[in-house]
Amino acid sequence: MANIEGWKVADLDIASILGLILCAVLVVFGIINGQNISVIGDFFDSASVLITIGGSFCCVMIMSPSLKGFLNYLKSFTLILKVQLTNEEETIKQIISLSNIARKEGLLALEEAANGIDDNFLKKGVLLIVDGTDPELVRSILETELSCIEDRHSSVVGFWDSLAAMGPAWGMIGTLIGLINMLQKMEDAKAIGPAMAVALITTFYGSVLANWICIPVATKLRAKNSGEVMVKELMVEGLLSIQAGENPRVIEEKLKSFLSPTRREALREESGEDIG
Repeated sequence: MANIEGWKVADLDIASILGLILCAVLVVFGIINGQNISVIGDFFDSASVLITIGGSFCCVMIMSPSLKGFLNYLKSFTLILKVQLTNEEETIKQIISLSNIARKEGLLALEEAANGIDDNFLKKGVLLIVDGTDPELVRSILETELSCIEDRHSSVVGFWDSLAAMGPAWGMIGTLIGLINMLQKMEDAKAIGPAMAVALITTFYGSVLANWICIPVATKLRAKNSGEVMVKELMVEGLLSIQAGENPRVIEEKLKSFLSPTRREALREESGEDIG
């Protein structure tokens, strides 16, 4: 299968890519509708780009903890272009498999099973159980790690929220600059039109930056964070249930509460109620 920048095509988030492209197409279509395509040039102004786009990015650079942090926040844009590999059903099956091993062979047998676990969070929880860690301490350790993950994700989302706020704000600054220039040249009728155009273009750029890029990216990243957090919360509950010696069937029913009714039914039919 073909790769795009190291990603398989199947891994790409088509909804995000298609949405970004169609937004641009619709804006361009709205601009040239019924006019010559050369009208697009009227919507480009280098000074407006510097004021609105440059000012917005420089402001969030100030807010960032470091230049490296700023660049890493920018790289997070690529996260919306890739499908998030979280599967609650597969996680439930994996936990039930671990519970069956623990029930038949004891908790110590999970140490060998942990070698085949790819998820570091789940693997860490399994090894804590094998070491005989107190259940409350296991929960505390895993929830602390989960909280730290959410904090890191929140800082990334906050970057895009800040950029979304800066776009219209700097667009307004550009508009004020354009209006001041226009008012200073009121005696020259020919200069009023171009100055007003620049004033409006900066607002246009700010709105496009916020509503085409920043807000959708922030919203998508929040959704991805929620999905990842839910899977990890599912892991915590499953691991503690295994440590408590609960029946695999009971654990399955408990973990199904994380799924929608439709997905619960699909999982039930797929498993054939043979667990336990």
